[in-house]
Amino acid sequence: MSVWWYLPLLAGVSCVLTALLRRYAIARSLLDVPNLRSSHSVPTPRGGGVAIVLSFIAATTVLYLQGLVALDLAVAILGAGGLTALVGFLDDHGHIQARWRLLAHFVAALWGLYWLGGMPQLELLGVTVQLGWLGQLLAVLYLVWMLNLYNFMDGIDGIAAIEAITVCLSAALLSYLADISTVWLALLLAACVLGFLVWNFPPARIFMGDAGSGFLGVILALLSLQAATQSPDLLWAWLILLGVFIVDATYTLLRRLLRGDKVYQAHRSHAYQYASRLYQGHLPITLAVALINLLWLLPVALMVVCGGLDGLIGLILAYIPLVLMAIKYRAGQLEVCS
Repeated sequence: MSVWWYLPLLAGVSCVLTALLRRYAIARSLLDVPNLRSSHSVPTPRGGGVAIVLSFIAATTVLYLQGLVALDLAVAILGAGGLTALVGFLDDHGHIQARWRLLAHFVAALWGLYWLGGMPQLELLGVTVQLGWLGQLLAVLYLVWMLNLYNFMDGIDGIAAIEAITVCLSAALLSYLADISTVWLALLLAACVLGFLVWNFPPARIFMGDAGSGFLGVILALLSLQAATQSPDLLWAWLILLGVFIVDATYTLLRRLLRGDKVYQAHRSHAYQYASRLYQGHLPITLAVALINLLWLLPVALMVVCGGLDGLIGLILAYIPLVLMAIKYRAGQLEVCS
């Protein structure tokens, strides 16, 4: 079977699995009930992201068996992604203390990084840099942060799925232009998420849950590091493509840390959450994220990969408007709940 046929097949499988998970969540009363910190107004089933996990793990296994994915990358994805999803699934069904979740996240990150062969070298202002042990530490922190920020940013209908789809399609294009092997994994992940999005598009009929959001975060981070082992510019390109989530989550976290907030406490102070309330709907913000990714971040990433723009300079150029938007929409500002 041609790999192209896997795309509609995976989207269909993911869509059906999401429907089944929705029925399961309703039967088990796994519902997100609105409260003062919620961005939704009606009780909604959660845990639909498990469909993404199962379909992508199956796709990765099939690609490995066909010789299209290296063993090391497959083991990194299955181990790190599987552990992250399992912890998220358990947390969706009953609360797990933050310290144990974080410990599992670090174990998943260390597993993934080990099988990828460690932090790849960087191209920094035209100079090839090997960061040694510092690079390994930064890579682990990057994996753990991506895992958690994706969970933080999954707060309105469709936003996490739209982010993953547009980033994966953009990264697949960049990988194709750079002639590296992560093209298919990025495309297949986009297809898996598309099937889930059918049920999660505003107004959402099921939420992703921690299993799906954490899985997406760590897998996207692993794919970015894998791409960088073959072309260092691609790490900068991936960081550019992920800019909306990275900037909003990081800016919000820093403001909350400086204020002394409990960072794992639920809140509605991300820029995208303030914007959704300002414009009175989730759909405008979710679509805006897609447009920013495709019309701003992708062109900058293309300039880095194909146009000779230095990666760090491209990153700064891409992030400046995002930081300004985070400021404009009051990311991290204390919300007064009435």
